[in-house]
Amino acid sequence: MRITAQEEYGLRCVLQLALQPEGSPLSVREIARREALSVAYVEKLLYLLSRAGLTRSVRGINGGYCLARPPEEIYLGEVVRALGGFASDAEICNQFTGNVESCVHMQNCGLRPLWRVAFYIQSLLDQVPLSELLEDEEDVEHSLMKKSRAQLELV
Repeated sequence: MRITAQEEYGLRCVLQLALQPEGSPLSVREIARREALSVAYVEKLLYLLSRAGLTRSVRGINGGYCLARPPEEIYLGEVVRALGGFASDAEICNQFTGNVESCVHMQNCGLRPLWRVAFYIQSLLDQVPLSELLEDEEDVEHSLMKKSRAQLELV
């Protein structure tokens, strides 16, 4: 699974907003300063996140951006999808067809189970609220491992 710069930086911007007291906006310029990004790039990322209903802009002299919902109610999977997101196995199979219209391995593909590992990760991200990423790194890792083990037991 490949993480794009847009997904990485977008998640970092969202986490900056999650650190703010609820309803307290943070300016694009301040987010850009904190994350060492250009103002234009942060604007682009926040536009994508706003279009997905994850952030909202606040007008005025003390305006900026806020999360549209509390960090406990926004999940990483939503954020990643808003920033460019995940491909389904159907999309992968239809995109990489070689020189023919459909993949020659549509009936029996040894790679398809590999892509399902990526879907497992997507499913895991759909269970992780932003609020969990506000903890210390060790606590975040422990929480993710616990969720991962529980999800594997369901498989």
